Amino acid sequence: MMVPLNPSAKPTSQRRIAEGDNVVVYERHDAMRAVTVRAGGVLQNRFGVFRHDDWLGRPFGCKVYSTGGGGGGGRGGGKAGAGFVHLLAPTPELWTLVLSHRTQILYIADISLVVAYLELVPGCVVFESGTGSGSLTTSLARAVAPHGRVCTFDFHEQRATSAREDFERNGLSSLITVAVRDIQSEGFPEEQRGAADAVFLDLPQPWLAIPSAGITLKQDGVLCSFSPCIEQVQRACEAMRSCFTDIRTFEILLRTYEVREGALKGAADDEECNAGPLPHKRRKLLPPAKTSDGIHNPSSVMVRPCSTAKGHTGYLTFARLRVHGG
Repeated sequence: MMVPLNPSAKPTSQRRIAEGDNVVVYERHDAMRAVTVRAGGVLQNRFGVFRHDDWLGRPFGCKVYSTGGGGGGGRGGGKAGAGFVHLLAPTPELWTLVLSHRTQILYIADISLVVAYLELVPGCVVFESGTGSGSLTTSLARAVAPHGRVCTFDFHEQRATSAREDFERNGLSSLITVAVRDIQSEGFPEEQRGAADAVFLDLPQPWLAIPSAGITLKQDGVLCSFSPCIEQVQRACEAMRSCFTDIRTFEILLRTYEVREGALKGAADDEECNAGPLPHKRRKLLPPAKTSDGIHNPSSVMVRPCSTAKGHTGYLTFARLRVHGG
């Protein structure tokens, strides 16, 4: 289960893996996959063959070894010739990295800001349109658990069905309701007037749904609209001005760094280094020198921005429903 619904129950990371659980099979930070554990099941990858039966009863986070085949080559560390993987609990962050991409998804940097600026706490009710691949939905569910609710809508029936199945497999059905509805043309259900603490829109024409979002929000509720193009942001902001205040737009540009062992070079050499990939051959390094105060000198550690850092994903526009008569 991705989110503990009972505060007294053990968190997923302290449970033992059981049949039917989703686990994230971790090879390295950029090579992971989601696997549903089945008795008699087998996973085969470049490190060998892994039997699901060997996973049952093991704790999340454990290291498991292959039973042969593949390219283990002694990577097992303690089991000669055996490859290994780690079995991780499917947190919303990891699920975002391994889920099936039925649509373009939101990633952790944008999701973090959405959850914070929508002011989500346990017990909140959130409306989302559209569901897409369900990346954001799982984080919304964790933010409002165990007694809150996420009502998510998608106009595409098959996408909605696939997302619903994912949520069921991850134990989120009691927190998430999935419905098929074209929010752009129909708006949110009339019977949900004033029911939502927050509304999130990821639509091609969000301005068409903003009036309905205003009706659906509780007094002082918060709206967020995600758009990849600034022209969409402009039209959405125009539509918000009639009943929303505190309108703000953000663009999250995340820059990651890689840290590797290696001798630090001079400025000229560093320019050369940044122009191409770091050498993969591991060099034998001397122990780090100590300064007069006994602190190790980190001169053997090289830090630089990753060349594959993600750039623009989209714009996040937040607005608060104007309180009338206040």
